[in-house]
Order: sequence, then structure tokens, then C-alpha cells
Amino acid sequence: MVQITLSTVKTLLFTVGPFLLPRVLGYYRSLRATKAHQKPIPIRPLPSRLYRSLNILFVSTVLALLSTLPTFAPENIFTITSSRIQTPTDVLFTRLSLLRTNNTLTPLDEALRPRIASLDARCLYLQYGPDVLTHCPFCLSDEPWSYFWYALPTILYPHILHLFALGLATSSVIAKKEGSRWRNSAVLLGVGLAVSECYIIGSRDWKGNARVVRAEDMQHFFWDMRIWRGMGFAVADVVFAGFLWAGGTNRLFVVPPTVGERMEGALRGLEGARGRMAALGIVRNVVVRDEGLRRRGEAYWKKEGTVMAEVLEEREVVEGIRGALESGRISVSQVEEEAKRYAEGIVGPTNLMQQQAQQQ
Repeated sequence: MVQITLSTVKTLLFTVGPFLLPRVLGYYRSLRATKAHQKPIPIRPLPSRLYRSLNILFVSTVLALLSTLPTFAPENIFTITSSRIQTPTDVLFTRLSLLRTNNTLTPLDEALRPRIASLDARCLYLQYGPDVLTHCPFCLSDEPWSYFWYALPTILYPHILHLFALGLATSSVIAKKEGSRWRNSAVLLGVGLAVSECYIIGSRDWKGNARVVRAEDMQHFFWDMRIWRGMGFAVADVVFAGFLWAGGTNRLFVVPPTVGERMEGALRGLEGARGRMAALGIVRNVVVRDEGLRRRGEAYWKKEGTVMAEVLEEREVVEGIRGALESGRISVSQVEEEAKRYAEGIVGPTNLMQQQAQQQ
């Protein structure tokens, strides 16, 4: 497996930390501000637009996990032949030919055979994989960095695809503002994963297998790195899916509405109330102007007055009102005061406007 030392972890933290730490602190402050708010934003169902982002991340996670399976990994001739790194080339490829169809080596095997003859070349094979050793036209064992530069596009290709998936899932076109606020963090994490892998590959001692005697002690770095890369992609996708779900349902990372958004919501509420009041005035005007409707309305209120008078004359109601007044549960003066304030609140602004109009 890949050996990650303490110095490697420190380097990664110093590389990624300055970008992620301010974001984490900002989300923590917003979380505390939301909890301290008098009226916390209620939990809501996940918006339908975020389902598309979660589906994209789900597909990306599945593909990342599938990439870790041995079925989709390049063939490792040392593993399938159970050979040591010091095994002679003729013996190694004789064992390999026994596993091929008709006991015949493939053209790729023939192309790889002269390139893997030396011990350094075999160490580089375990470091960069069979494709680099077979097809690199300018790579030399004396210049190991030439293998790194040839392998760099292949290393970055899955990271570019993963960045595309993260960017698509957090784009404003698909996820609107609930997902777009995570876009910078997603890009930084994707770039951080790419830089981290390049650093690990470039800084690793590629001659580490030269001193290994037993086949089971060999470190198949290229194949191990494929597993770690896929697991890293899957974890990143799951984390951002959790962020989108928690933020979309107002469970965590809630961003309080801005002053402009609150004003816009209040104006929409006032416009709705004004429209309902205008509709009520139109209905009231129609009822007053229509003789039949006006008579039905008058008959209703006459009947309502008669029914309420009969209810108030019942013995149980009279005893209940008397008991409430005597026990002090209902204060007549308090009820009158509240009615007065209510009436002044309705009529007061109208009277003030009339006085201002008369003064003008």
C-alpha cells in the first residue's frame, strides 16, 4: 500500500489548509448566527433542483468506486505471475506466455519485454504502470523524471473529469444558489486532490522496491494509487452531496436571507394583501349594488343577531359569563381598552391623512 509519512501529511495540510480553513470558519460563524436567531429557519423538503446535483454526484461516486476494482485496472505482470522483482526477464515472460492464449505473448508483451530488463526499469514499472513503460518514446531509466512528465497527463485526466462533475453539480444553472455557494470549495478540493497526487508520486522514492526480496513484500504503487484516487473521489463526492443536502433542507450551513431579499418578500406579501383587499372591495361593491344579494346579506345579519341574542340568553351561557366576571378571568375594562386600541389602530391613520389633507 501507499506509505504516507508525517511530512507528507504536513505538506498537504499547508497546501490545502489556507484555502479550506476560511471557508470552514465562515460556515461555523453562519451556523452560530443561525442558531442565535430568534426565529430559526424551519427545515424544508429538499428542493427539486438539488436532486439533479445529487444524481450527478451519485454517478460520479459509483464510477469512482468502480475504478478501484481490479477488473478495470491494467495488468500487473508481477502479480499474475507471482514473480519477484529480481526474476530474470526470460523466466518472467515465460511464465507470462503460459497465461496467454496459445502460450503466445501479445504485441504489447513483446514491446514491454526489452523495456523492463533492468532493475530500475522494473521499479519504474511499479511506479508508473505498464502503459508508460511501453509507449513512452523519450523516457530513459537514467532520467526517471521523464517518466513522470509523460505520465502527468494520464494522472491529471481523471482529476479533470472529477472537477467537471463537481463543477456541474455545484453550477448555478443546475443547483441555483443552494449549490453555487459550494462551487469555489469544490474546485479548491478538486485541485487539491490533483496537486496532492502529483506531489505524492513525484516525491516518492521510486527505487523502494529494489531492495525487496519476496514477491509479497513488493509495493505495487501504481495500482495502489488507483485505489486511493478512486476512494478520494468517492469521499469528496459524498461530502459535497451531504453539504448540498444539509444546506438545501436548512439543517446546516443556513444562510439567513439578506436585507434585500427580506424587503422583496415583504413587498410581495404586501402586494398579495393589497390584491386580496381589492378583490374583497369589488365583491362587496357587487353585493351592495345587487338588490337580491343585498337583501340576502341583510337577512343573514338579522338572523345572526337573533341567533346570538338567543345564545346569550341561555342559562348556561349567562352563568358562564357571570362566573368569568366574578372570578376575574375577564376584565371588562381591559377588553374595552383593547377594543379601543384596535379601533384606533384602524381609524387613526385614516384620520391623520384626512387632517393633513384639510391643512393643505
